[in-house]
Amino acid sequence: MSATLIASGLTVTRGGATVLDGISLTVAPGDRLGVVGPNGVGKSTLLRALAGLVPLDSGRLDLAPPSAGVGLLPQEPDRSPGETLRAFVHRRTGVASAQRELDDAAEALACGGPGVDDRYSVALERWLALGAADLDARAEEVCADLGLPAGALDSETTTLSGGQAARGSLASVLLSRFDITLLDEPTNDLDFDGLDRLERFVHQVSGALVVVSHDREFLDRAIDTVAEIDPHQHSLALFAGGWSAYLEARELARQQARERYEDFADERSDLVAQAQRQREQSVRGAVRAKRRAPDGDRAARGARIEAATKSAARVRSIESRLGRLEAVEEPRKEWQLRMSIATAPRSGDVVATLTAATVRRGGFALGPVDLSVAWADRIVITGPNGGGKSTLLGALLGRVPLDSGGQSLGSGVRLGEIDQARERFRGEQTCVSVAEEATGWAAGQVRTLFAKFGLGADQATRPAASLSPGERTRAGLALLQAVGVNCLVLDEPTNHLDLPAIDQLEQALADYAGTLLLVTHDRRMLDAVSVTRRLHVAEGTVHEQTV
Repeated sequence: MSATLIASGLTVTRGGATVLDGISLTVAPGDRLGVVGPNGVGKSTLLRALAGLVPLDSGRLDLAPPSAGVGLLPQEPDRSPGETLRAFVHRRTGVASAQRELDDAAEALACGGPGVDDRYSVALERWLALGAADLDARAEEVCADLGLPAGALDSETTTLSGGQAARGSLASVLLSRFDITLLDEPTNDLDFDGLDRLERFVHQVSGALVVVSHDREFLDRAIDTVAEIDPHQHSLALFAGGWSAYLEARELARQQARERYEDFADERSDLVAQAQRQREQSVRGAVRAKRRAPDGDRAARGARIEAATKSAARVRSIESRLGRLEAVEEPRKEWQLRMSIATAPRSGDVVATLTAATVRRGGFALGPVDLSVAWADRIVITGPNGGGKSTLLGALLGRVPLDSGGQSLGSGVRLGEIDQARERFRGEQTCVSVAEEATGWAAGQVRTLFAKFGLGADQATRPAASLSPGERTRAGLALLQAVGVNCLVLDEPTNHLDLPAIDQLEQALADYAGTLLLVTHDRRMLDAVSVTRRLHVAEGTVHEQTV
């Protein structure tokens, strides 16, 4: 079904603060729209508003036809205790709610009454449009194709590994059949194969697509229009083209805005200066004429009056031009993150080693692994989801117990870490309290540090678990600037991180002189960050590849 969603004047406030202000947007059949903006600007709120899941303070949503399906696949896998992967897929694809509506309509049809036939027909049409009739069969096929183990669909989602959960979330995307699909950070935690499948899905889906993503390569490949949310005006600006085209258009727009303001400011300054000079010349001329002319000279007095009248007219003319001058607002100076990584004195020559190390977790086994990390090694670790990348890091750092073999950290190693789950900022402690413990700094110093990373007093004093995923990542990066490290461990650091912050992280890594262990599937980051070694981890086996 071809569907069009029209959002008119959407305004959303939270706690007295405006998140979205008068946003209007039309999503038409075949559209591929990417929503960008800094962390916390309201991108996820916009998607939830388009899905009808957020109360609007003003504005309206119109869907044509009204029976069309709008589906949101949220940013984080919302794994619920007791929910199987099958139930998760049914819920995320909208089939679960469609089934409830169909069951209710069937009961009403059995009881009879006005309008029950139409109600049942609408419910059945939606159920069929979402692919409910063969969802289980398709789910079995997709999950097997994604490498999930047999029986995974009947396993509780809370028992799945991080890699399996990522594949389960991808399965729910690939199985969805909405007329308008809303994807919030769909590339997070996906391996290269998953990214390829997601991109094929985006190109094959027949309906409209609105996606929030910070994956620059994905945006370049998947979208044809960029919608930028302004962090100050809370409004929306559209740019035709993919990510690269957007960057060029945005830079050109900013340059032109700056030039317009400078032209206005120069002309205004010139007119003000002309008026001031004219006034000063008038005063000086009157004084000279008075000194030179004898008292009672009517001709001289008339000349002075005429000159003063002409001078006043010229001043009024200049002031009139000033009044007619169309004001141009000075472009805002964009806030920019300035990130660096505090370094500690170098460690010993050997940073970490694994010797014939093995780890077993259920049916998964890593190893045996022999690996030595030397001072100033810059190692990138890649591999499929569930292949053992995070397990390898945990074993190397002594966080994961070995079933056999040995592990050791070298002397003087000072670790700085961004883990994949951002566990440090998931508890009920405030961010300030977490950072005070980690750094030994006073609360005031911590607040100042967080402010440099775009985290205001509200975020800093809230329970860490209430932060958005992007805000938790920023908080973790802030600690790297506070405490000196000589071995940096980053597990999917670009997940949930906005694009300006990713750029700054890449620059900070270029300037960092210590040891680096980096797990990432961000294709642009892999190109941007210089490394000395590359490890590939798949099915519990570690292979060193040529850089």
